[in-house]
Amino acid sequence: MAWTFGLVVAVWFNTMKTWIYIAIPFTSWFVAGVLKFLINCLRERRLAIDLIGYGGMPSNHSAIVASISCLIGLREGFDSAVFGVSLTFVFIVTMDANSLRMAIGRHAAAINKLADGELNLRERMGHSKIEIVAGLLTGCSVAFLMNSLSI
Repeated sequence: MAWTFGLVVAVWFNTMKTWIYIAIPFTSWFVAGVLKFLINCLRERRLAIDLIGYGGMPSNHSAIVASISCLIGLREGFDSAVFGVSLTFVFIVTMDANSLRMAIGRHAAAINKLADGELNLRERMGHSKIEIVAGLLTGCSVAFLMNSLSI
Protein backbone atom coordinates (compact mmCIF):
# COMPACT_ATOMS: atom_id res chain seq x y z
CA MET A 1 0.00 0.00 0.00
CA ALA A 2 2.80 2.43 0.87
CA TRP A 3 4.48 1.89 -2.49
CA THR A 4 1.27 2.84 -4.37
CA PHE A 5 1.04 6.09 -2.41
CA GLY A 6 4.68 6.76 -3.25
CA LEU A 7 3.98 6.07 -6.91
CA VAL A 8 1.00 8.45 -6.91
CA VAL A 9 3.11 11.16 -5.27
CA ALA A 10 5.92 10.62 -7.80
CA VAL A 11 3.52 10.84 -10.75
CA TRP A 12 1.86 13.94 -9.28
CA PHE A 13 5.22 15.63 -8.69
CA ASN A 14 6.33 14.83 -12.23
CA THR A 15 3.05 16.25 -13.61
CA MET A 16 3.49 19.43 -11.56
CA LYS A 17 6.74 20.10 -13.41
CA THR A 18 4.97 20.24 -16.77
CA TRP A 19 1.57 21.81 -15.99
CA ILE A 20 3.24 25.20 -15.71
CA TYR A 21 4.01 25.17 -19.46
CA ILE A 22 0.24 25.28 -20.05
CA ALA A 23 -0.80 27.38 -17.06
CA ILE A 24 1.57 30.30 -17.64
CA PRO A 25 0.55 31.14 -21.24
CA PHE A 26 -3.12 30.80 -20.28
CA THR A 27 -2.61 33.05 -17.24
CA SER A 28 -0.71 35.59 -19.37
CA TRP A 29 -3.57 35.62 -21.88
CA PHE A 30 -6.07 36.18 -19.06
CA VAL A 31 -4.02 38.92 -17.34
CA ALA A 32 -3.40 40.75 -20.63
CA GLY A 33 -7.10 40.50 -21.52
CA VAL A 34 -8.21 41.89 -18.16
CA LEU A 35 -5.64 44.70 -18.37
CA LYS A 36 -6.75 45.51 -21.92
CA PHE A 37 -10.41 45.62 -20.86
CA LEU A 38 -9.63 47.87 -17.86
CA ILE A 39 -7.47 50.21 -19.96
CA ASN A 40 -10.23 50.46 -22.60
CA CYS A 41 -12.83 51.19 -19.90
CA LEU A 42 -10.67 53.92 -18.40
CA ARG A 43 -9.84 55.40 -21.79
CA GLU A 44 -13.48 55.42 -22.94
CA ARG A 45 -14.90 56.26 -19.48
CA ARG A 46 -17.52 53.53 -19.87
CA LEU A 47 -17.91 49.75 -19.82
CA ALA A 48 -16.16 49.09 -23.13
CA ILE A 49 -17.46 45.63 -23.93
CA ASP A 50 -17.72 46.51 -27.62
CA LEU A 51 -13.95 47.07 -27.77
CA ILE A 52 -13.12 43.48 -26.82
CA GLY A 53 -11.27 41.94 -29.72
CA TYR A 54 -8.23 42.61 -31.83
CA GLY A 55 -5.78 45.38 -31.01
CA GLY A 56 -5.29 47.44 -27.89
CA MET A 57 -2.92 47.60 -24.93
CA PRO A 58 -1.34 45.20 -24.02
CA SER A 59 -1.06 42.73 -26.90
CA ASN A 60 -2.46 39.34 -25.84
CA HIS A 61 -0.49 37.51 -28.51
CA SER A 62 2.77 39.11 -27.39
CA ALA A 63 2.01 38.29 -23.77
CA ILE A 64 1.33 34.63 -24.55
CA VAL A 65 4.47 34.01 -26.62
CA ALA A 66 6.67 36.06 -24.30
CA SER A 67 5.46 34.11 -21.27
CA ILE A 68 6.27 30.71 -22.74
CA SER A 69 9.61 31.92 -24.08
CA CYS A 70 10.60 33.42 -20.72
CA LEU A 71 9.51 30.26 -18.93
CA ILE A 72 11.59 28.12 -21.28
CA GLY A 73 14.56 30.41 -20.67
CA LEU A 74 14.10 30.23 -16.90
CA ARG A 75 13.58 26.44 -16.83
CA GLU A 76 15.73 25.14 -19.69
CA GLY A 77 18.34 27.91 -19.85
CA PHE A 78 18.66 31.00 -21.96
CA ASP A 79 21.41 29.28 -23.93
CA SER A 80 19.30 26.22 -24.83
CA ALA A 81 18.18 25.36 -28.35
CA VAL A 82 14.52 25.27 -27.34
CA PHE A 83 14.79 28.84 -26.02
CA GLY A 84 16.22 29.90 -29.40
CA VAL A 85 13.27 28.33 -31.18
CA SER A 86 10.80 29.97 -28.80
CA LEU A 87 12.47 33.35 -29.25
CA THR A 88 12.13 32.99 -33.04
CA PHE A 89 8.43 32.30 -32.47
CA VAL A 90 8.20 35.52 -30.39
CA PHE A 91 9.77 37.55 -33.22
CA ILE A 92 7.37 36.09 -35.81
CA VAL A 93 4.27 36.78 -33.70
CA THR A 94 5.28 40.32 -32.73
CA MET A 95 6.26 41.26 -36.27
CA ASP A 96 2.92 39.92 -37.49
CA ALA A 97 1.06 41.93 -34.84
CA ASN A 98 2.82 45.13 -35.84
CA SER A 99 3.06 44.95 -39.61
CA LEU A 100 0.74 42.43 -41.24
CA ARG A 101 -2.27 42.97 -38.98
CA MET A 102 -1.86 46.77 -39.14
CA ALA A 103 -1.87 46.52 -42.95
CA ILE A 104 -5.05 44.43 -42.78
CA GLY A 105 -6.63 47.20 -40.70
CA ARG A 106 -5.64 49.83 -43.26
CA HIS A 107 -7.10 47.69 -46.03
CA ALA A 108 -10.33 47.29 -44.04
CA ALA A 109 -10.57 51.09 -43.68
CA ALA A 110 -10.12 51.54 -47.44
CA ILE A 111 -12.72 48.87 -48.21
CA ASN A 112 -15.16 50.47 -45.77
CA LYS A 113 -14.76 53.81 -47.61
CA LEU A 114 -15.32 52.13 -50.98
CA ALA A 115 -18.36 50.21 -49.70
CA ASP A 116 -20.00 53.52 -48.68
CA GLY A 117 -21.74 52.16 -45.58
CA GLU A 118 -22.83 48.84 -47.09
CA LEU A 119 -19.98 47.00 -45.39
CA ASN A 120 -18.46 47.54 -41.97
CA LEU A 121 -15.17 45.69 -41.57
CA ARG A 122 -13.27 45.95 -38.29
CA GLU A 123 -10.46 48.45 -38.84
CA ARG A 124 -8.56 48.09 -35.56
CA MET A 125 -6.55 44.93 -36.12
CA GLY A 126 -2.88 45.28 -35.24
CA HIS A 127 -0.78 46.67 -32.43
CA SER A 128 1.52 49.63 -32.04
CA LYS A 129 5.05 49.03 -30.81
CA ILE A 130 4.16 50.24 -27.30
CA GLU A 131 1.23 47.78 -27.14
CA ILE A 132 3.55 44.96 -28.19
CA VAL A 133 6.18 45.94 -25.61
CA ALA A 134 3.48 46.08 -22.94
CA GLY A 135 2.40 42.56 -23.94
CA LEU A 136 5.99 41.31 -23.81
CA LEU A 137 6.46 42.80 -20.34
CA THR A 138 3.14 41.38 -19.14
CA GLY A 139 4.01 37.89 -20.39
CA CYS A 140 7.52 37.90 -18.94
CA SER A 141 6.26 39.23 -15.61
CA VAL A 142 3.62 36.51 -15.33
CA ALA A 143 6.17 33.83 -16.27
CA PHE A 144 8.73 35.08 -13.75
CA LEU A 145 6.17 35.39 -10.96
CA MET A 146 4.49 32.02 -11.53
CA ASN A 147 7.83 30.24 -12.02
CA SER A 148 9.08 31.74 -8.76
CA LEU A 149 5.99 30.46 -6.92
CA SER A 150 6.07 26.94 -8.43
CA ILE A 151 7.87 23.82 -7.24
